[in-house]
Amino acid sequence: MQHRYIMTAFGKDRPGIVADVTLILYENGCNLEDTTMSLLDDEFTINLLFTSGNSRIEKILLDKCRELEDVKGISAIIRPIRERKVTGQQNHEAITLHVEGLDQAGIVYRISQFLAERSLNIVDLKSTMKTTPESGTVLYLMDIHVQVPPETSLAAIADGLNTVAEQLNVDITLSS
Repeated sequence: MQHRYIMTAFGKDRPGIVADVTLILYENGCNLEDTTMSLLDDEFTINLLFTSGNSRIEKILLDKCRELEDVKGISAIIRPIRERKVTGQQNHEAITLHVEGLDQAGIVYRISQFLAERSLNIVDLKSTMKTTPESGTVLYLMDIHVQVPPETSLAAIADGLNTVAEQLNVDITLSS
């Protein structure tokens, strides 16, 4: 029987960090199913979904994670997850929100709260700050991929997001 896990790891960015983390999975017969990796400031972050047929793998990998911390300065945690369940979200429409505006506290919270109140599921969110070369103004840029149930009106979502955009003084564009 295959057991499923998620590992999250992070450490100071440098060549070899991905190899250091994935080596312990490879050496222990784990199979990667899905990954996301990203540089946040000078920290490299890694999220791995993997499987193993070894029912004792969690304990083995927890020991290996402590070694990663001690030897390589990489912090890592592992969490078992349930078998993949089939949901009704396959028939959901995928939309993308692009947000752009002056950097300020609360942008992610206010928009994600708006989406949550309407049962819209965020499946991916990426954001960054960018300084404009002309004025040196700091802009906040965010792309959010969202699943929308079939019974949900895209026009109503767009109207509600326009209200949120006005409150935050940002631009929010919707695309499918």
